[in-house]
Amino acid sequence: MKLLRLAAAIGVGVAAIGAVSRGAQHTSMENARANRSKVTIEGLVRDVACPIQNLDGKATDMSLKCVTDCLKGGSPIAILTKDGDLYLPISDKMPDIDQREKLAPFVGKYVRATGIAFERKGMRAIVIAEIAEVKDVNVRDEGE
Repeated sequence: MKLLRLAAAIGVGVAAIGAVSRGAQHTSMENARANRSKVTIEGLVRDVACPIQNLDGKATDMSLKCVTDCLKGGSPIAILTKDGDLYLPISDKMPDIDQREKLAPFVGKYVRATGIAFERKGMRAIVIAEIAEVKDVNVRDEGE
């Protein structure tokens, strides 16, 4: 009986936490203390898993099948630059809003993105204001 009451209490507590977290957060990107800068980056839109695990991965070579399989499996989407930097796309909202739908048309393509970049201890993120494919950069699909 005590176990049932504990489970019920935890369930109520989790529901209450969920209700609080779904409420409006008053965190403002503009007023937050952060390492931010306006940037234009160029790179390959892809999953984050392969370039993290394979330091030889390049912004102009990939297996589109592998990239799409990783993204379907839930790997975060990222932009890999020619310098090897990875940028995770984030929204300008709190709580953050998924950027997959916005970037889906660009998966496997080399792009130029402008926006606000954030950096913290080597991790990079970008709030994308504009994005377009760079058509004169050839991306080789190793799976072809």
